[in-house]
This record gives sequence, C-alpha cells and structure tokens, in this order.
Amino acid sequence: MKDINIVFLNYMMKDDILRAIESLVADITGSVFDIQITVADNSENKDNIKEDLAKKFPQVDYVDAGGNIGFGAGNMKGFERTEARYYFALNRDTIIPKGTQVIDQMITYMDEHLKIGCIGPKLLNMDGTLQYSCYRFDFKSIFIKPLKQINFDKKYKWVKKHTDRLLMKDFDHNSTRPVDWVLGAAMMVRKEVMNNTGGFDDRFFMYLEDADWCHRMWEAGYPVYYVHDIVIKHVHARDSSKVPGIFKALFKNKLARIHLVSWMKYLWKWRGNYSYDK
Repeated sequence: MKDINIVFLNYMMKDDILRAIESLVADITGSVFDIQITVADNSENKDNIKEDLAKKFPQVDYVDAGGNIGFGAGNMKGFERTEARYYFALNRDTIIPKGTQVIDQMITYMDEHLKIGCIGPKLLNMDGTLQYSCYRFDFKSIFIKPLKQINFDKKYKWVKKHTDRLLMKDFDHNSTRPVDWVLGAAMMVRKEVMNNTGGFDDRFFMYLEDADWCHRMWEAGYPVYYVHDIVIKHVHARDSSKVPGIFKALFKNKLARIHLVSWMKYLWKWRGNYSYDK
C-alpha cells in the first residue's frame, strides 16, 4: 500500500496537468514516503496526454475514466486505481512552491493528528495573495451562492455579507482550525474516511461535491481542518462565472448551468440539516 495517491483530473487541459506534475515531482524528490501520482482522464486521451505522460513522467499512472464522467467520479477512478493511506485530489491548475516539501508536510500532519479525517492547505493566488478555500455550512450563504458566482457580491452589500460569511473572511487565515468544508482543488483524505463515507458522490457532476463529502465526514465523526502553514498556489479560474448576469450565464455558460444544478441537488440533499460555524 502506498502512503499517498495524488490524483489529477484531466479534461482537455494537458499543458496544465504537465506543469502541475512537474512542480509536484520536484516537491517529492527525496521524500521518505511511498508516493503515487495518478492522472484520471475524462477526455478519453483526445489531447494525447497519455503519450506525453509516458515520455515525461513514466512514474505517473494514467487512468482512462471512459468519458467525461464529472469531477467527483473522475477523481474516484483515480483513487480506486491505487490503494493508499491517504488520497489527495489536486487540481490541474495548482503549483507547489519550490523547496517547500508540501506532500511530506501533509502526510506528517495527518500522521500526527489521527482523529482528523481531511485537510485542506492554504491556497494562494499566483500573485501570492490569499485565496479563500474553506467555507461554512451556513444555509443563507449557501442559498445565495449562485449570486456570488455571477459577482453580485461586488454590487450588493447583502450578497457580500453572506458571501463573506460563506468564505469565512472573519477568521485569521494564518491559523489552523476545524472548518465545515475545504475546496476540492486541494483536498487530502484519510483511507478510513474513504472507506466509511464512500468518497465523492457522483450525483454531483461538478461543484459542491467537496461540500457534500465534507458534510458526510462531519456526520460520520471525522473533523475537517484548514492547515494554514502548508501552502499551494492555485489559479482558480472560476469558469462558471465568466458570463456576467444570471440569465445570460444560464443560457450561454454550460458550467454555470452545471453549477446551478449541483447547488439545487446540494440544497435538496441536506435540506434541514446544516451545521453552523465550528
């Protein structure tokens, strides 16, 4: 059994994946842990990523997911490929800063805190500014989340108020603490949690699958933590919010429609069952 299985999900983003793997390989060089890197491919190798991985990173395991099956289901294909003590979903648009030994830090942290089920590192934008990557299960804030996706928090104070609460802007992100949920862009989970909670729910094609899984972790008694002194850089493209205006977004932006569907599924699944500010 490996110490950790790190999974990237590809959908026609070969260059991003290769760049992310390059930074990861540099980070784990000389590690004492047994590490597997896996690429789960939702694009059926239409961008020839399998061949490029074989040439540049032969140690990486390539998994054809069999089509675009969604974020959670695709990651699960990668997790299931190689058994490990920890599973780490890592987005294709992430870069690990040089010389930081992020993966070793994450494994060590989990080994030293056996009751914690999942951790998310601090994420920084590429310019070094903080990216909000931990959230609350606050009903009002989640209920208006679609308005945040179309940037209404920049226009209306009442939307900003609830958005700030959702993003936990009221706590010092230079401290480590339990949080309701962490962003799926960099999410490390213990094997026991995977076995007992079932992983990502494939009913969520994309978006809010991280919130749903973390919710189930808390329900099963596994704390979720934000760890401030482990740092990864993340582009965070927010493709679902690129078309302004709620109606234009729904008509013109497929990802915005997918986001809305996931939001409705999440509200229905967890109706009447929310936690507040751990």
